[in-house]
Amino acid sequence: MYKIVRKKELNPTVTLMEIDAPLIAKKAEPGQFIIFRAKEDSERVPLTIADFDREKGTVTIIFQIVGGATMELNSLNEGDSLQDFVGPLGKPSETDGLKKVAVVGGGVGCAIAYPIAKKLHNLGCEVHSIVGFRNKDLVILEDEFKAASDKLCMMTDDGSYGTKGLVTNALEELIKDGNEYDEVIAIGPVIMMKFVSQLTKKYNIKTIVSMNPIMIDGTGMCGGCRLTVGGETKFACVDGPDFDGHLVDFDEAMHRGTMYRDFETHAREASCNLLNKEVK
Repeated sequence: MYKIVRKKELNPTVTLMEIDAPLIAKKAEPGQFIIFRAKEDSERVPLTIADFDREKGTVTIIFQIVGGATMELNSLNEGDSLQDFVGPLGKPSETDGLKKVAVVGGGVGCAIAYPIAKKLHNLGCEVHSIVGFRNKDLVILEDEFKAASDKLCMMTDDGSYGTKGLVTNALEELIKDGNEYDEVIAIGPVIMMKFVSQLTKKYNIKTIVSMNPIMIDGTGMCGGCRLTVGGETKFACVDGPDFDGHLVDFDEAMHRGTMYRDFETHAREASCNLLNKEVK
């Protein structure tokens, strides 16, 4: 069992939890993920590691409450324990030799982008972070990004905070201003990563994206997380989750992401009914 030592609501739909998991904290690196089960009969769900503290022996996860499993997870509080918490899984993000990088995060994907920006900053890399949200109420990790970035561009779709526009608008403006990036790292909704990759391809800038498809076992056995990258089949859990954004078949990834939508809706409704009964 893995104890929840801290729980914090970042916005109405996004929650941060710090989990006591010293063995995972000891080996975790930015870009890797864990698979959790909230309770004994819960489904297995992957979440990227948002932060870790080797001295305290804790791992931080940030999740959006969108389905049955995350609703069940969010029903737990400080002092409660998770049934399973397995990791670190996947390959760490490659950061060696990078001198100037643009880190682009969208929505809850900023929770994945932040630890990479933090590590690059600690290595002495010049980090320009571009983070985008639908509106002011959904902004997360602003102070953390400020501390890890030499430049921070805050974007909102409706202009209620920061600059109105898309992350691609800000990125192209920075490129046109003469910033020469060794690499762009984009993490967020698949459609966002697709358009970031299309933009950077035009400017011939290497781009890494973090893919998070349907995943069950996290060891490459189930095949659920398969992607097409450069015409070859890859598995996000063992070959990634980081891939060359110019080679990923984003359209296929988006199509596969909708395959279980009806099942997820049913699971969410079932969890709502179960949690309501527990509250009563």
